[in-house]
Amino acid sequence: MAGYVIHLAVGEEFIRNFPNEIKNYEEFIEGIIYPDSVSDKSITHYGEKSSSVNLKAFLSEKDIESDFNKGYFLHLVTDYLFYNKFLTIFSSEYIYNDYDILNKKLEKKFKVKIPIQVKEKVFYKDGEAKILNLEEVIKFIENTAKYDLNYIKEAVLKNDKNWLEIRPLKRI
Repeated sequence: MAGYVIHLAVGEEFIRNFPNEIKNYEEFIEGIIYPDSVSDKSITHYGEKSSSVNLKAFLSEKDIESDFNKGYFLHLVTDYLFYNKFLTIFSSEYIYNDYDILNKKLEKKFKVKIPIQVKEKVFYKDGEAKILNLEEVIKFIENTAKYDLNYIKEAVLKNDKNWLEIRPLKRI
């Protein structure tokens, strides 16, 4: 899973890019945080784990009409892109530490408000990130937030491999 702050930053940028798309901010944010708020993320990510998101399986069960489902779908799209297009290497030893190091800077840059439901799950550390680069993460957030969710939905439903293929990550 991309960290909570990354997901919330994508959500804030999405709202700035598509100001008329979201009617209920709170429901949208609840949708964004929901998939990572459960113990079995394979259920909410429609794959073995959050890094192997199945967008088509989500769309076979849910629409993206409600703000909650738009947030939920955006969360899954973010994870899909994060693991299959953005990251080149993965280490569970380093990734969560990197999130903690980048959180404060990303919060400030994207004016992220941490919802009370996840406040105790967002941490802050000083130090140098090992596998994530701040500037690259900022670009990832900005680029991900530019996607029209209906465009992605149509591409997924037309079996566009750019939204369906799971790429194995090199682990370190």
